[in-house]
Amino acid sequence: MLPLEGVTVVALEQAVAAPFATRQLADLGARVIKIERPGVGDFARHYDQTVRGLSSHFVWLNRSKESLALDLKHPDARKIMDGLLEKADVFIQNLAPGAAERLHLGSNELMKRYPRLIVCNVSGFGESGPYRDKKAYDLLIQCETGLVSITGDEEVPAKAGISVADIAGGMYAYSSILTGLLQRERTGRGTVIPISLFDSLAEWMGYPMYYAGYGGSAPRRTGARHAAIAPYGPFAAGDGRKVFLAIQNEREWKRFCDEVLRWPELAQDPRYVSNSQRVENQTSLQASIDAVFKNQTADEVMDRLDRTQIANAELKDLHAFIQHPQLRQRNRVHKVETPVGAIEALLPPGLPKGVDPVMNPIPEVGEHTESILRELGFQSEAVDTWKKEQVIS
Repeated sequence: MLPLEGVTVVALEQAVAAPFATRQLADLGARVIKIERPGVGDFARHYDQTVRGLSSHFVWLNRSKESLALDLKHPDARKIMDGLLEKADVFIQNLAPGAAERLHLGSNELMKRYPRLIVCNVSGFGESGPYRDKKAYDLLIQCETGLVSITGDEEVPAKAGISVADIAGGMYAYSSILTGLLQRERTGRGTVIPISLFDSLAEWMGYPMYYAGYGGSAPRRTGARHAAIAPYGPFAAGDGRKVFLAIQNEREWKRFCDEVLRWPELAQDPRYVSNSQRVENQTSLQASIDAVFKNQTADEVMDRLDRTQIANAELKDLHAFIQHPQLRQRNRVHKVETPVGAIEALLPPGLPKGVDPVMNPIPEVGEHTESILRELGFQSEAVDTWKKEQVIS
């Protein structure tokens, strides 16, 4: 039996954050019924066409779900939503502020009608406060939480290369829904879970917040280096490739000088005798390390680092990542069906031993509409009428 087998999730979701949460619930066996706009569906379906005509975001976030295409503004949509929610364990939505209430899907109303329901509301900035109604795309949250101010190099700030605010919100929604289900087992009652992308990414900004708040200045933008640890980051080998390494303590620093650089005197240089000194003198430290590494290939440098147990890596592009031996040899890549054929997908992390995740197909818009409505007891005549009136698709 899968861990979440028997749990039904109704997801009024779009874009990244809520779909990321519900896909993980689906991975563990929950039934996820995704409500989409008739015809066009979740707008993330149209971000790009890079996966054989499908959107890369959509195929990542929406496997193993059932798609019900429903015009929620039509008066009859409420009958369908009532039928779904009567049998649901979880309802999650990430509509604009106030939209759920206008559709009679606000938390207070739902908890009165379905007291065992876990209601998760995902918003940009939270359900109150002066920023409540601001648009909250991932980049904007990265800006407002200060992430962009500390990311990039000395000259140019940069956003993270993936949707970290959405992913943070999705992860907290996922873990909080699991907590809500566990709590319901003990109390018999559902709960309301407010998740904001701002709060979620704010939690991830803890270290720079303390660094700036108590140290007086923010961590410097250092590109791929670290603002508070040295040596840490990329160094050039003699064959033109970059080796990334990280020294975590004084014991490692001494071993690095003795066994990797084979320059033990460097460990006693007054400029480098502590991590704080090394950070302050990073330019000269970089030059000293590069002077040794330029006489070796990247493979030779990494071999020394491995034998000395100093953390290291080589920068891989995404094509190399897809073929990474750590993924391939551990069978972390499986096939998932889509409307355009099978594609590769990564297994979800953190599965209990002996549990095989659900890796079911990615649905087309409205693929399961009729089967779900018939399951809810609606007659063929009603379903046909709704199709003609474009209430469903």
